[in-house]
Amino acid sequence: MYKHILVPLDNSPSDQAILEHIRPLARQLNAELILVHVAEGFGARYQKQLNLEDSEEMRKDREYLNRCQEKLTHEGFKVKAHLLVGEPPDQILNIAEKEQVDLIAMSTHGHRFLQDFVLGSVAENIRHRTDIPILMIRSSRSKEGNIEK
Repeated sequence: MYKHILVPLDNSPSDQAILEHIRPLARQLNAELILVHVAEGFGARYQKQLNLEDSEEMRKDREYLNRCQEKLTHEGFKVKAHLLVGEPPDQILNIAEKEQVDLIAMSTHGHRFLQDFVLGSVAENIRHRTDIPILMIRSSRSKEGNIEK
């Protein structure tokens, strides 16, 4: 069924919702987890063009991805992690194709209509541009914690 599950992370407490939800499914199916974070800051977007060192944002994002990968690997999962730069929907769909994923599992922030209109919705943007099944879990705005806890 699902052998390669892509899990976009945004380095926020909402990541915990999808990681908690996807663990039992991945374990039951013996699926590989592909963790992805897309850095969007100025330093990340122009790093190659301006020959910049990793920005503080990218260092923190890389450390976060590594911690997530190590924790899940320690729990017995097969895990890959990718730190990408650019527009999140584009980068998530590109890596989904490259890794030949059969499920994208992501949490949504539970924004209301106006916030989604102003901020955009990565989940909705992806949903409308792919045939890959997408599992969306709404994270609780009051829920605290992340993979480290």
